[in-house]
Amino acid sequence: MAALDLALFHVPIQRKERTFRSKEELTLDYTDTELRARYRFGREGILFLSDLVRDKLTRQTNRNHALSVEQQIMVTLRFLASGSFLQVIGDTLDALCEKRNQFIQWPTNLNQTKAEFYEFAGFPNILGAIDGTHIRIKRPHHDEPSFINRKGYPSLNVQAVCDAKGRFTNINANWPGCCHDSHVFRTSQVCAHMERNGNWENGILLGDSGYPCRSFLMTPFLNPNEQHHRRYNRCHAVTRSIIERTFGRWKRRFHILHSEIRMDPKKVTKIVMVCGILHNICIQLNEPDVAAEELVNEDVENGNNYNGQQDGRGIRSTLLKLILTVIKFKTFLSLSLFLCIVIQETEGPGSFTIS
Repeated sequence: MAALDLALFHVPIQRKERTFRSKEELTLDYTDTELRARYRFGREGILFLSDLVRDKLTRQTNRNHALSVEQQIMVTLRFLASGSFLQVIGDTLDALCEKRNQFIQWPTNLNQTKAEFYEFAGFPNILGAIDGTHIRIKRPHHDEPSFINRKGYPSLNVQAVCDAKGRFTNINANWPGCCHDSHVFRTSQVCAHMERNGNWENGILLGDSGYPCRSFLMTPFLNPNEQHHRRYNRCHAVTRSIIERTFGRWKRRFHILHSEIRMDPKKVTKIVMVCGILHNICIQLNEPDVAAEELVNEDVENGNNYNGQQDGRGIRSTLLKLILTVIKFKTFLSLSLFLCIVIQETEGPGSFTIS
């Protein structure tokens, strides 16, 4: 009887209904501005990257706790944008690295590239601006002296070429910080390609005084005493500065490149390449630049000029004459237009015509 009473008055335990948080990070109420502040990409950019590597990052499991492709992409972007140390990004980095030939390409429309560079300062036949930048790393356990640069800290010497829009057309991040820019260039695929195909008709590169003056690589005059040499250097500097501005935009967007990367040099090489790919994708998707305090440029010329053989001085002298001709022609046009305006104002309309 007692057992029956207990059974009649027994109230089953009411379990709380299980709720599951959404795994889709993009459903959060973030605006594009908030997304860019955290990940450097807006909603469209994150979805573009997710679709790009979805076949590589989709987890082959039915378990409920597998990370979505969007989550993996956003974790990686957050790490690259902030520099925080995370170890869950390896697969994403590998997947993005496999896309480097799709987004970092040598110019194919040579005439358009030359025309875009020409608009800067009248420098003709330019395919790209080349320079090196140092990416600070932790002191490696093996062969540490090879990574100490002339500034006294361990780094990788990253060589890059960009076009007139600031897109990277080549990146080489395989050399330690002690290597001179000229050595990195001499052993690079870019140098081999230009030696085979580079000439005045096919286009040339612009580099600073750390590079040799070659038939396909123009450098500035050292200690110019003549007025026409100074004009050449001014046009050269205005045109070549695009690579320095590109480095600044790159490091502001992905601050990990400006801080010390506490990883093995081989992993740092992969991170640099991925940041280069993402930089080009940002330009392709018209992502706005990151507004931040101006970074200190630690890679400006500082007595580290190239002192070896230079076989491009003859072409540089010819190029100097072309630039001076362009400058004189532009000056003549400006003076002609000025005279037309003066005459029309003093003698009335129709008093001066050009047939």
